Amino acid sequence: MSLRNDPPKSTRTRRLAYSALLAALALIFSYIEVLIPFNFGVPGVKLGIANLVVIIALYYLGPRYAFTINLIRVFVAGLLFTGLFGCLYSLAGALLSFGAMLLTKKTGLFSVTGVSICGGVFHNLGQILVATFLVANLKMFAYFPVLIISGVISGAIIGILAHLILQRLAGAAE
Repeated sequence: MSLRNDPPKSTRTRRLAYSALLAALALIFSYIEVLIPFNFGVPGVKLGIANLVVIIALYYLGPRYAFTINLIRVFVAGLLFTGLFGCLYSLAGALLSFGAMLLTKKTGLFSVTGVSICGGVFHNLGQILVATFLVANLKMFAYFPVLIISGVISGAIIGILAHLILQRLAGAAE
């Protein structure tokens, strides 16, 4: 679904309103993950349901709006729920995953689910890079295979949900 057929002023206003709603929804999802942690038996692994909002924004509103929503989510959730170090880990993951998702999407070779899987894996890579830097120990990368698997699984789940929601949004616009 694209909003590009609307008049320019209406489009900006509509996208701004959607961005505010999506940023609020991403914060709610972040809070839900803090309240009800999905314990997969592996430390640091989580579903990342707030990333669902970023994927939808990327496809529905475009990269600039999705990037802004992602940054708002990371900083506000960091201030409210995880503190400085949590914010650093999340920011590194968010920036790396967003760049990877944007490039993957631009190729046109991947579905929404494929783009989401790429984002999940690169989010975990960003976090491992920060952890390696902070601890100054390359042995942190021994944990990366586990995080690749979790990134693929969570990315697939989020991607499938995003695909279904985007289909509904496209159907609602008709």
